[in-house]
Amino acid sequence: MSLLEVRGLARSFYGVHALRGVDVVVQARTITGLIGPNGAGKTTLFNCVSGLVPPDSGTVRFDDRDITGWRPDRVTQNGLVRTFQIARGFPRLSVLENLLLYGERQPGERFTWALLRPPAVRRREEALRERAFTIARRLRLTRLLNQPASDLSGGQKKLLEIGRALMADPKLIMLDEPVAGVNPTLAREIAEHLRTLVREGLTVFLIEHHMDTVAQLCDHVVVLAEGHNLAEGSFAELAADDRVQEAYMGRRR
Repeated sequence: MSLLEVRGLARSFYGVHALRGVDVVVQARTITGLIGPNGAGKTTLFNCVSGLVPPDSGTVRFDDRDITGWRPDRVTQNGLVRTFQIARGFPRLSVLENLLLYGERQPGERFTWALLRPPAVRRREEALRERAFTIARRLRLTRLLNQPASDLSGGQKKLLEIGRALMADPKLIMLDEPVAGVNPTLAREIAEHLRTLVREGLTVFLIEHHMDTVAQLCDHVVVLAEGHNLAEGSFAELAADDRVQEAYMGRRR
């Protein structure tokens, strides 16, 4: 069953066509990869789907709802959460504080509740803390909870990005290069975390340039080139596709 359906998505910037009618279907409880050479439109697609940038045309359906053009906060509240290639946490806050900020239904967002802290607020704050500790344990970040995010390694920041996304209780996580710049050991750990999350019912849609990770992780792969669909299928099928090889390495002579 499809959880995310993108149909005919187009977006231009100052006359330059970044997306030219892209179609993508992401099946529930799978890992779908989005690959393509630099400038293919991958991040623009993520931005349009997550509400960061409105598309010029086309539709985005998530969980059987048309979410085309929704604000990012509304998209997130409905269970579609994305991360960014460069970690966008708050560097001076601790790992725990970064996790807590992304918990849903924050009681402290109302001034009087934050000031008076009635019992319902205290219960919700405690529930969010418990969720943050649970996520930190599963991502092996417990010993780092009180450290500022700025002290984390590149790979640990990637794990924190995933953890912050999980705090929003998503149905689908969109990951922008989750193992880029990460050492091989931690990259394998991140991959195993993602497999476990999918086995537990989560759906993952990711951009990744590390082809070994794509080959090992993804159930289905979509290739973009120059803002349009080039090919899709299993990684093995795409690796043998002349069109994909040409897009990445140029025309053979």
